[in-house]
Amino acid sequence: MNIFLTGGAGYIGSAAAQILLENGHQVTVYDSLVKGYRAAIPDGARFVHADLADRERLETELSAENYDAVMHFAAFIEAGESMKTPGLFFYNNVSLSIGLIEACYKAGIRRFVLSSTAAVYASSDEPLSEESSIEPVNAYGQTKLMIEETLEWYRRIHGLHYSALRYFNAAGALPDRGEAHQPESHLIPLVLQVALGQRQKVQIYGSDYPTPDGTAIRDYIHIKDLIDAHLLALDTLEDHDRLIYNLGNGAGYSVREVIETAREVTGHPIPAVESPRRPGDAPRLVACADKIVNELGWKPQYPDLEQIIASAWEWHQVHPHGYE
Repeated sequence: MNIFLTGGAGYIGSAAAQILLENGHQVTVYDSLVKGYRAAIPDGARFVHADLADRERLETELSAENYDAVMHFAAFIEAGESMKTPGLFFYNNVSLSIGLIEACYKAGIRRFVLSSTAAVYASSDEPLSEESSIEPVNAYGQTKLMIEETLEWYRRIHGLHYSALRYFNAAGALPDRGEAHQPESHLIPLVLQVALGQRQKVQIYGSDYPTPDGTAIRDYIHIKDLIDAHLLALDTLEDHDRLIYNLGNGAGYSVREVIETAREVTGHPIPAVESPRRPGDAPRLVACADKIVNELGWKPQYPDLEQIIASAWEWHQVHPHGYE
């Protein structure tokens, strides 16, 4: 297939571009490089350096070739930051995504794969299924929900086929593609920066949650497993007009468990200090992936936290400063 991929210079998008190319697909990466890195875009992908806000350029590029589908990975993702600057998130994640969806319709593209989030759900003591209560706890989750709702209306009105894959924390690395954000706010790369000597300690935000060890519990999914699920959804969209699936390990790991596992993997003590909770953080967010497992046969190849952190550690040792 010929795929138009937004956000292909970012962590998840660049991994998706690489795996699509390895599977014989053609890929055009459309990215502003505001958050991503040119060096992350794999060889073999056509690159368009442009912003989604440039509607004229976007519509021109979408009409330049016969694309089979759009895969949308371009979004601001920091949940905590979304509680400080919600307007920025609603503009970038919602307004620009609506423009992309409308441009797809005008170009006659009828398949759309959205990288969504399980942050659309309310916090729960049980693993979240697709039938769980929808109640985002932060503005980021709300923006993704609004994109899903927009896609649903385009399905009803214009016959757009779409998938929305809801997950929490993509983690780990491919041999040539790893996690590098500026500034970094994700737990696993922050912990590994301590092991690399780039930070003195890691922060534990909140130690009074109603969880077994008092720290927040989160889901983690290996980047390869995540992209494999997106490709499955892409293939299935030819015969289905709507797919909504959760992706996750169904168990979750606390912040303390992540730090302790990183200590074992790296052999570094990784000092940790406790800090107050951050706005927008929920006590427990874990997704159940039973539906996609049963319906599409998706099965994570790297379900263990140790495997996930070990792959990230290998990449960070080779790329201690990311793509810079």
